[in-house]
Amino acid sequence: MWGSAPPAVGGESVLPRRLPAKRFEKQRFKGRHAGHAFLAMAPLRATARRVLGVRLDTLGDVLMTGPALRALRGAAAGRTLTLLTSPPGAAAAALMPEVDETIVYDAPWMKRERGPDPAPDEQLLAALGERRFDAAVIFTVYTQSPLPAALLCHLAGIPRRAGHCRENPYALLTDWLPEPEPGELQRHEVRRQLDLVASLGAPAPDGPLSMQVPQSAREEVARRLAEAGVAGRWAVVHPGASAPSRRYPPELWARACRELADEHGLTLVFTGDGSEVRTAEQVRSLAGASGPSLAGQLDLAQLAALIEAAPLLMAGNTGPVHVAAAVGTPVVDVYALTNPQHTPWMVPSRVLSNDVPCRWCYRSVCPEGHHLCLLGVAPERVVAAALELLGGPARPPVGRFRSTGTG
Repeated sequence: MWGSAPPAVGGESVLPRRLPAKRFEKQRFKGRHAGHAFLAMAPLRATARRVLGVRLDTLGDVLMTGPALRALRGAAAGRTLTLLTSPPGAAAAALMPEVDETIVYDAPWMKRERGPDPAPDEQLLAALGERRFDAAVIFTVYTQSPLPAALLCHLAGIPRRAGHCRENPYALLTDWLPEPEPGELQRHEVRRQLDLVASLGAPAPDGPLSMQVPQSAREEVARRLAEAGVAGRWAVVHPGASAPSRRYPPELWARACRELADEHGLTLVFTGDGSEVRTAEQVRSLAGASGPSLAGQLDLAQLAALIEAAPLLMAGNTGPVHVAAAVGTPVVDVYALTNPQHTPWMVPSRVLSNDVPCRWCYRSVCPEGHHLCLLGVAPERVVAAALELLGGPARPPVGRFRSTGTG
């Protein structure tokens, strides 16, 4: 569609930018981990005003991409950032100050099941073409390929397309950052995405996650907490997780909760999405806890307001942990050793695991069937971690909320 000459943005060629090996040492910048050297790509010019970020995963992944989106958007005056994301990712994007516009797309190459009808793909392609983006930056975890999204952006006429890629993308990516994980280094998910935008000339120091919590959500949560009589020392418990391999057993959660409530006087507020109502109520019942369960009753903004107000969140490696990081709430994270990249980012935390030879399996179901990375975490460790993080003065549950970053 571009004829015989390569398209240009602001006068710059957009031919693939994978540097020859013999030029590597002269044209690189240092990664933040393990001394890894990344290829230095031509920076996005200030004339690249309309930028598309692509992050098709879910809630936590989108939140962890926030610092990179902030750096990318802020690298040029007047730049706007549109995020192409999944339906659950869009709920997070609506609360992220880095995102100017969200396009919702249920990509057929992601985990979520979708029918064979190509109409949504055709509609998206038309919508992307109409917006005439100057560049697209495709954010993935290292096990994912950016090429389906790159092809979509190529067909939509987006002239620059950047991403990590393990295989040679040829012309699908004009800016190719060869995939170094997991063989050469391991990075936190946030740092991985910051390294990608840094390769495009967007200054990317470590920065916090951020969410803008609506005042209406804060007021609704304050009302619910007051009605439930939540006062004094309290904490939020989110016992569910989307993947079975990342779920701390309800019986162990209940033992920790019982001791925190009976021996240390904590009021516990239980949360979960619609599919986790039964789990939350099971833990609450086994613990004999008198605090309320709000599982299945809160939208994402209200959940963020609740976690923002809480002195502490206790959870597994699941989306609400990253909500807590975005609003500055300390976290006890009972962390399954499925992958090392998703621990709480730049927030006071205690990450509890039991080391096992099969760590970093990247599986949704425990491949060994023993769940020892979680079963080996004694409830007493959860209690001790919670009390350590609650060591300062207790914060009231209503009437005082911390400021979230605005990016």
